[in-house]
Amino acid sequence: MKSGTAIVVGALALAGAAGIGYQFGHAGHTSQTQGTTNTIATQSPQKPKLLYYRNPMGLPDTSPTPKKDPMGMDYIPVYEGESTDEPAASNQVKISAEKVQKLGVRSEAAQRRSLDRSIRAAARIEPDERRIVMIAPKFEGYVERLHVNVTGQAVVKGQPLFEVYSPELVSAQREYAIAVQGAASLKGADSPAQLGMGRLVESSLQRLKNWDISEEQIKALMASGETKRTMTFRSPASGIVTEKKAVQGMRFMPGEVLFQVSDLSAVWVVADVFEQDLGLVKTGAKAQVSINAYPDKSFEGRVSYVYPTLKPETRTVPVRIELANPGGLLKPGMFAQMELQVGGKAQVVTVPVSAVIDSGTRQIVLIQLKEGRFEPREVKLGARSDTYVEVQSGVKEGELVVVAANFLIDAESNLKAALGGLGSTPAAAPTPAATGHQGVGKVEEIDSSSSTVSLSHEPIASLKWPAMTMEFKVANAALLKELKPGTKVAFEFVERAPGEWVITGAKPVGN
Repeated sequence: MKSGTAIVVGALALAGAAGIGYQFGHAGHTSQTQGTTNTIATQSPQKPKLLYYRNPMGLPDTSPTPKKDPMGMDYIPVYEGESTDEPAASNQVKISAEKVQKLGVRSEAAQRRSLDRSIRAAARIEPDERRIVMIAPKFEGYVERLHVNVTGQAVVKGQPLFEVYSPELVSAQREYAIAVQGAASLKGADSPAQLGMGRLVESSLQRLKNWDISEEQIKALMASGETKRTMTFRSPASGIVTEKKAVQGMRFMPGEVLFQVSDLSAVWVVADVFEQDLGLVKTGAKAQVSINAYPDKSFEGRVSYVYPTLKPETRTVPVRIELANPGGLLKPGMFAQMELQVGGKAQVVTVPVSAVIDSGTRQIVLIQLKEGRFEPREVKLGARSDTYVEVQSGVKEGELVVVAANFLIDAESNLKAALGGLGSTPAAAPTPAATGHQGVGKVEEIDSSSSTVSLSHEPIASLKWPAMTMEFKVANAALLKELKPGTKVAFEFVERAPGEWVITGAKPVGN
């Protein structure tokens, strides 16, 4: 009996020990598992809370749900605790990196350079006025015979042009012949008679000379003493007959021009230089002249004279260039193009011409402060070249200026509000961004002076416009190079001000 009890007690003791061991083991396992779980929970960050979606252009517009802006760009999510870019100053423009890339914004540093430029002007070929000779008899008569009877014929000095008959001329010859004979017969007479007859000879001779009778004809008259019925007029210079009014048998009056002979071995190129370029034109400067008839040739001459008068209709001043014309290639009346290289002054701070936004009342450039951040500045401009313009104030050397898509930034951002910060009055509230539109049309007319173009465009769906012809301004004068009358173009435009439609981009398309 005692031994059975002992066995039962031992079994219970073992069972209790096993139970205690299990409890301790289970408790240890549970504690280890909880520690591991707590470590994982500590190491795994929680997903941030989505707050809203912001406008990709930086405009004060948010949305609780995903959406797109008018340009088709997705709004950007903003999460709790996410640091956003610091707000732009009142006179700055902020545009997202995606928008900057899409607009094709390009910047260039302002640099010091010498503004060498060329002046181009339309010109025409004219004969040298000093080489033009008019043949006009100084007495009344008739054209008896023509030796040169066509305009454009080349003649040499002394070549017979025409013969004339004049009763006055015949009478003057007879008077001279009689006076000469009288003077010869009075050689042995008293001095007063000889003196009087000598004066009569001189008077008759002077009358013939005043009528342009050649020395050769006078000598023949003195030798023979016979008067001639006709007198021959000869060319006083070598050249081309540029005018012929004489007709065989016609009657002419004293001073009437019968022939005009022009020496075209040298000609004038008269260029119409615009008023604003006149101060750069100096006498003696070299000029290159190109002629439409000879596109592969270039003629070089020098400025010989700047005319003292201005044409009010075109605001141009004629400038004369003298050119040699040995081969006769240059013909009066031809159109030409004159190009004059003008040296600049000392080096000045310059920016590309495309960087300037000209509102008509002031000039603005966009300074890139950093990626996506721009500041409009009013500048004072000076001299210009074909591609660069001097900045006298407003921009320092080395600062980055926007040279491409600056007008698109104007159209696609709150630039007007930023420009308001340039004044002394507080900036107005930002205005909504101008919406861009697209169209296709044909260029009808271009006015470079006002930077406007007339387009016959197809219907514009975004504005519900029908097909019509209207006038647009261009954002930059450089765009006019892409526009030619009669060309079909695809263009983008915005409404920069109420009723003011501005083309911001254009490219030719196939018909």
